[in-house]
Parts: sequence; structure tokens; C-alpha cells
Amino acid sequence: QVQVVESGGGLVQPGGSLRLSCKASGSIFSMDAMTWYRQTPGSERELVASILQTTSSATYAKSVKGRFSISRDYAENTGYLQMNSLKSEDTAVYTCVARLRTVFVQTPTNYWGQGTQVTVSS
Repeated sequence: QVQVVESGGGLVQPGGSLRLSCKASGSIFSMDAMTWYRQTPGSERELVASILQTTSSATYAKSVKGRFSISRDYAENTGYLQMNSLKSEDTAVYTCVARLRTVFVQTPTNYWGQGTQVTVSS
């Protein structure tokens, strides 16, 4: 019914940049927000950044503020996470969550992607 797919992860050296993409597709009526989380083994999931679809209002974790930037393409139901000045501690699986309403279910619901690995290492 709804698919959420991330892309853009990979290996990058410290100080480098990556851009993650998250595309939601299927029977979408409207999207309310898109959020990126990250998690490493043995650690709790951390909210990295979130953006409201209609206003583009964004929030960031303190650990990434000033280095990461979240944006969205409203028409394409796609979100992006631009990650600059990457550090080894940014290494994690990054997962996108699209909060949206479908043509069948009007209650806003979270749909999770599978996650994409980001590794920051020299």
C-alpha cells in the first residue's frame, strides 16, 4: 500500500558529505512530516532531524545541528538529509519515517523505511 525507501548511504571519510534520500510511494493522500532516525548496535534510536511537509519547519538533534540539513520535495513525497562535516560518531543505520495519510486511511500514520547504513571512517 505504502512503501518508504531510503537511498544514499555508504562509506565516507571524516569531514566528508553524504546526501540521503527517502521516497514514499503508493496510495498517498498527503504527507504530514518526514523524520530521520539513526541507531547503532547496543544504542537507543536517536531522532536526527524532522521536517513538516507543508511549512518546511525543521528540527534537529543537538549532535547534528549546523552540519545536517533536512529538506523535502512536497510534490514527489521525497525527503533529503544532507550530511556535511561527517564524524565517526555519525556512523549508524539511518532510517526514514514518513508520517502520512493514505487514500484509504485518513488518520496520520508512520511508515518506516528499511534503513541505510552510513559509515564514516578513514
